[in-house]
Amino acid sequence: MPLRFGTDGVRGVANRDLTPEFVTALGRAAARVLGTDVPYVIGRDTRRSGPMLEAALVAGLCAEGADALLAGVLPTPAVAHWAAARGAAAAMVTASHNRFADNGVKLFAPGGRKLDDATQAEIEGVLHGAGADALGPAGRGIGVVSEVRDALDDYVDHVVGSLEGRRLDGLRVVVDCGNGAAFRAAPRALEALGAEVEVLHAAPDGTNINDACGSTDPADLRAAVIRVGADCGLAFDGDADRIIAVDATGVVVDGDALIAIAAFDLRERDRLRHDGVVVTRMSNGALLRLLRETGITVVEVDVGDRNVLDALDRHDYSLGGEQSGHLVYADLATTGDGLLAGIQLLDLLHETGQPLAALAGVLVPTPQVLRSVRVASAAGLDADDGVRAVVAEVRAELGDAGRVLVRPSGTEPVVRVMVEAPTEAAAEAAAARLLAAVTTACGQPGS
Repeated sequence: MPLRFGTDGVRGVANRDLTPEFVTALGRAAARVLGTDVPYVIGRDTRRSGPMLEAALVAGLCAEGADALLAGVLPTPAVAHWAAARGAAAAMVTASHNRFADNGVKLFAPGGRKLDDATQAEIEGVLHGAGADALGPAGRGIGVVSEVRDALDDYVDHVVGSLEGRRLDGLRVVVDCGNGAAFRAAPRALEALGAEVEVLHAAPDGTNINDACGSTDPADLRAAVIRVGADCGLAFDGDADRIIAVDATGVVVDGDALIAIAAFDLRERDRLRHDGVVVTRMSNGALLRLLRETGITVVEVDVGDRNVLDALDRHDYSLGGEQSGHLVYADLATTGDGLLAGIQLLDLLHETGQPLAALAGVLVPTPQVLRSVRVASAAGLDADDGVRAVVAEVRAELGDAGRVLVRPSGTEPVVRVMVEAPTEAAAEAAAARLLAAVTTACGQPGS
């Protein structure tokens, strides 16, 4: 089955699913749809397969007459920012939070914005349709490749400048770069703002990205925050468009709590446009109730920061995000930006003098269990009678006291289950029943 766009670009096992041949064809299809009258700036994370797939993408773009600008290892939001500032299109070679063997390609339209559904469908149509192998231009029509040498400096200046001259002097921060794309940008930006920075997992070797570190595994960060007596810890995923925080006691503060903190801060400063926030259906029900009870309008969308961005544009809101740590400050960025969100959080800590635990205490989450199971195939999951029956049973048992969500991942062969219930034990028991039904319906890898 050919690769298709998921919730955030195209992903697969590098050199197996995501082959150089496929990525070259993807580059050609993207150039045909998005046009060749603007350059394409290309970044990548630290995976071993990154340079190989970058070269393949460049070949496809140039074969259709587009110029390619190589920015090297950069966070995804840095690539999007560079494109937005210059009206360029963009691509990021990354598999975000996935294991190192995976890789992917995220595409951005001219102006640094993620593709809408119609544009993705058009690119897929060109990629898999008749004429996909048609020859491109020759001679002077072939695109050229050059390097972008100022993209990292430009991005660091941007996130530092987001504080409008304020600084972070006196704050002690531990930052876990996840051996990913933030390993240069995050320490540089925080140090430029005057913070005292302890850096973890900033020595990428091509295979250690997201390996027992970063936003998906903050154990080292929690321990380091306590060990050095830091005010806060920040952890990023592989391409640094996500963030989670850790308070001074080592407690993890997830995206839901960060959204609540940001929403109240922006409203206090009259920067929460239309008093509205966009979240996804994976957000804890307590966040929805808290925001609505305090007069903030909440728009719920499907999982994926692309869906959050679409809703922010439609409603002209200034803040949106996901429990996983994608936070979008729409007045400052065209996509989720982990470092930018972290700096906004640290600014609030510095300005108010309040500890993160106090700020995060505004949200008391409903007991929630999030589980994932790798499957042979999630095709047809929504129509499976067995899964639908168990979902209906669990929802009936929980009633208004809980929530259930079962969905295939848009980025890897995984089905995710979320259950909220009055107690953690009840949520765990319900999740176990749902996971068993999913495994029966979808099969296990290799089966």
